[in-house]
Amino acid sequence: MQNQFILLFLFFGLTSLFAQEKTKIVLNDTLRSETIDPLRPAKAAFYSAILPGLGQIYNKKYWKVPLVYGAIGTSTYLYIDNQKKYKIYRDEYKSRLEGNTSNSDYLAGLSESQLISAQKQFQRNRDLSALFIVGFYVLNIIDANIDAALSQFNVSERLVFKPSVINNDITLNNNFGFALNYSF
Repeated sequence: MQNQFILLFLFFGLTSLFAQEKTKIVLNDTLRSETIDPLRPAKAAFYSAILPGLGQIYNKKYWKVPLVYGAIGTSTYLYIDNQKKYKIYRDEYKSRLEGNTSNSDYLAGLSESQLISAQKQFQRNRDLSALFIVGFYVLNIIDANIDAALSQFNVSERLVFKPSVINNDITLNNNFGFALNYSF
């Protein structure tokens, strides 16, 4: 009984597919033309160069502002922290060269080679933090510029490729095909 229902369903389903007529639907073009401002990317980049995050606000991408300040702020914090630690180890090394004793029990337990190694490590980390500050600042400007340029592109639903199964032959030769239709 089940097999009969499946065969009946397939038979009526395929015959209804063959019985369809081709119709053309013409849609009115409701796409509004927006004016393109060629200076919009330059303005966004300029605003971000003046104050980080201002270009993102100009582009109305408010969610990016905390990311910009988080990246630049974290890098700045690490720069300041590594600079303080570098100065502590450098001053301790200089005072040892002058023959003075250390005020800190921890620093007194370190050898001169350990102090030099710590200085180099904190100096390297400080320099990397400075590079990250500059990198995130430049990335902020580039992001504002690209986002402003891409926001002017037409991304309507009518620009999508839609595959469809078509029956090109009206006679009953049962020729099916696969087509990719696109329109502008």
